[in-house]
Amino acid sequence: MLEDALGIHIPDNQALVQKALTRITSQIIAVPYGQWQQHSALGEVQLRFQPAGHIMGSAYVELDCAGHRTVFSGDLGAPGAIFVEPPRAPERADVVVLESTYGDRNHEHRATRKQMLADTIAKSLEDGGTILIPAFSLGRTQEILAIVEELEIEADLPIILDSPLAARLTTAYRNLVEHWREPMQERRASGRMPLGFDQLITVQSHREHLRLVERLKQTGQPAIVLAASGMCQGGRIVNYLQALLDQPVTDLVFLGYQANGTLGRRIQTAKQGSWLKVAGEKVQLNAKVHRLSGFSAHADQQGLLAFCCDMDEPPGEIRLVHGDEGAKETLQQVIKAQLPETRVIIATG
Repeated sequence: MLEDALGIHIPDNQALVQKALTRITSQIIAVPYGQWQQHSALGEVQLRFQPAGHIMGSAYVELDCAGHRTVFSGDLGAPGAIFVEPPRAPERADVVVLESTYGDRNHEHRATRKQMLADTIAKSLEDGGTILIPAFSLGRTQEILAIVEELEIEADLPIILDSPLAARLTTAYRNLVEHWREPMQERRASGRMPLGFDQLITVQSHREHLRLVERLKQTGQPAIVLAASGMCQGGRIVNYLQALLDQPVTDLVFLGYQANGTLGRRIQTAKQGSWLKVAGEKVQLNAKVHRLSGFSAHADQQGLLAFCCDMDEPPGEIRLVHGDEGAKETLQQVIKAQLPETRVIIATG
């Protein structure tokens, strides 16, 4: 992930990217979950990582200084994740810095999301064209692949993973089987291959990617394509949208949050037949657009409340960050109703 981000910010200078990576990774210390860490760089502060349940390896952070404890939630996960367990509330905190992405809503249909995706794919296949799924490379792509494998879709339908970063991360997930949730480990032990099944085709080179886009545009061959980025702001999904968004047989399936100002949000809110700018090119929206809830990897309002309210003692202060203003304001009021003695503020800046 660091290499990919640095490659975007430092284009056309791989030597500098590698130099930066070497310097950063040389300072990384691997530590287990749940154990207090004392390091010279921390001074009197102790640090502890706890599972955040968002993606594999994610953590929320506890900092303790002379008994005063601050918790930084980072991105918290939602119950029902395929590969990781949901987070547990901290035992206590004086201050909680809490994300609020879904502070104003609860995830609908999470229990039936697999069936919803199966129904959407079945209807889309009746159209005969390409099913496009914009997906974040880390976490979301691996969950979708695991669900698609379990659906046992007809054998001649190609499932195309067209994102070099997502492909590398999927390989990493496959190599971390011992860290999967127990049901997934049992599924793998039974001979199922959630992240490496026969229909899965991984596209590597950019040339191969462009050939595939053109072939799908010209032939209308049915296929399911997963490509980054999840909000359609860049990555290979953009080329698919430029080529296929104007075709009525194309189905575009959104499985995650689309932030204000992103191409994904503009597509979601556009009317059929309207024109959109995709990477500077005007494209008419004739494809069918689907928005399925229940796939978010973020905790919803109920999960955020549980993180704050399930502590042994209520925290003294909660600072809400990382969410739209409406989501933060709604969550602020809900938390105040649950924890009247706790100071709840909206962090700005």
